[in-house]
Amino acid sequence: MKRLLNKTIRIFFVGIIIASFILVDSTTIKAERLKTERFNMSYLYFGNSQSFVEYIPNTKGALNTISPSYFDLSADGYLDEKVDPFFVAQMKKMNIRVVPFLSNHWNRQKGREALKNREKLVDQLVDVITKYDLDGINVDLENLTADDRDNYTDLIRLLREKLPPEKEVSVAVAANPYKLEIGWQGSYDYEELAKFSDYLMLMTYDESYYGSEPGPVASLKFVEKSIEYALEKVPPEKLVLGIPFYGRYWKIGEKGGRGISISKVEELVDEFNGKVYFDNKSKTPYAVFTIPKDEHPKVHYRKLTPGKYIVWYEDDKSLKLKLRLVEKYNLLGTGSWSLNEAPKNIWNYYQSWLDGKHYFIDTEKHWAENDILSMLDRGWMVGTSEENFSPNLPLSRAQAVVVIVRALGLNNDFSVDNFSNFVDVDADYWAKNEIEIAYRYGIIKGVKEGYFAPNEPLTRAQMAAILSRILIDKNNVQIAEKPIDRFEDVNFNHWAYADIINLSTRNIFMGYTDGKFHPNDYLSRGQMAALMNRIASKIMINE
Repeated sequence: MKRLLNKTIRIFFVGIIIASFILVDSTTIKAERLKTERFNMSYLYFGNSQSFVEYIPNTKGALNTISPSYFDLSADGYLDEKVDPFFVAQMKKMNIRVVPFLSNHWNRQKGREALKNREKLVDQLVDVITKYDLDGINVDLENLTADDRDNYTDLIRLLREKLPPEKEVSVAVAANPYKLEIGWQGSYDYEELAKFSDYLMLMTYDESYYGSEPGPVASLKFVEKSIEYALEKVPPEKLVLGIPFYGRYWKIGEKGGRGISISKVEELVDEFNGKVYFDNKSKTPYAVFTIPKDEHPKVHYRKLTPGKYIVWYEDDKSLKLKLRLVEKYNLLGTGSWSLNEAPKNIWNYYQSWLDGKHYFIDTEKHWAENDILSMLDRGWMVGTSEENFSPNLPLSRAQAVVVIVRALGLNNDFSVDNFSNFVDVDADYWAKNEIEIAYRYGIIKGVKEGYFAPNEPLTRAQMAAILSRILIDKNNVQIAEKPIDRFEDVNFNHWAYADIINLSTRNIFMGYTDGKFHPNDYLSRGQMAALMNRIASKIMINE
């Protein structure tokens, strides 16, 4: 039984791995993470052309398309255009597409008049798009009902028919996590709208709104349920995830829920020494602050009166959790309302999170991040929570065994009965099967006769011994005439000396820059990910 490993698994080492333990090879991460550049658009509403032009460079190349508020409606439903040719020209110089949005600004009557007169309206829109060489149109008619559904779809059909194919036709649609067919959610026929449009911009925000009780603008569950319902009707490559760059504020004791930019929230919290909390249920933050007497800050030209306020909004963590849904569901990309309401630091990370180059909040910029992503993609390791990997925490002996058994594909090689070779591994222990499998294949040994110590942290020396059993054929190892003093803290008498030296000379498991191996240090989760990623392409299962 001890040599079952040699009989059933052929594991080979090809060439020399030149990456050290600290410098990690990133070539094995999921191919899509390296190749995909997701689409990103944003609406322009608050501000003016000059402020928009000045803001765009802040996005650091993360923006493909901007959608300014150029297409309004008159009372009788015809086009009231406000195109700024100077701004359009500036955007073209920056290689950013300009796709204005058509809006009724929640005015149901104007929206219905527009649908009633859609033939004439579409002709007007086509003329303006052609005149200014715009890149298309985003249609954002809201507060209609199910009675308007077919007419709305027909408006989009007409636009697609009359605009050249290179011009974008997209539609902003309400989030519908509860699958409603009435109310304003009922005005959108996702499936039919998608047939005539380049994409649907899913407005996954305003979960709480003006007049509601204080609460999140876009809880993670609300957003994800909205995506899942939309995907029942629309292919993922035609779905853009709406991201809120704003929050909503309530004065305690009063009706509230008005909008506020994230940048303004940060300013008010700082100015009035507010407290910020992160709500783990909604995965969004909220802030509480008190405006003293004689202070009257303004939000969108409205003075805030003295008193206590609560603001629900988005921060880096909540936005990253939303951005990774694009990778999870393979969506086209993101859209946001609205551009210059964004938090200050968002463009430092937006594109890389959008493109799926990160996943866990606590591994961004960690030296082993690419290895951790590889472990996640391979299914060998998981996070310690929904948003964290805890790369610097030690790995228990049981956890390490589970990772190794998964990597070697040994889970179903033979059945494991209730018998245990270790008295401290109960029959119902969560990793009991993997521990037994690894023991029977000769991959692991106990800390002493009959004991495995599954919950104790795994040391670097212990991991070296395990890897040596898997990777190195001891019968073909040449014994040096003199002991190799490769690490000052690993001498010839150390119990794992041969394992450490064999692995380090093959550049598999290296020491630190201080010239030591630190054999008794606990192996961290990040280090485990790096080691397993390094040997991933070197192991092969003989079936």
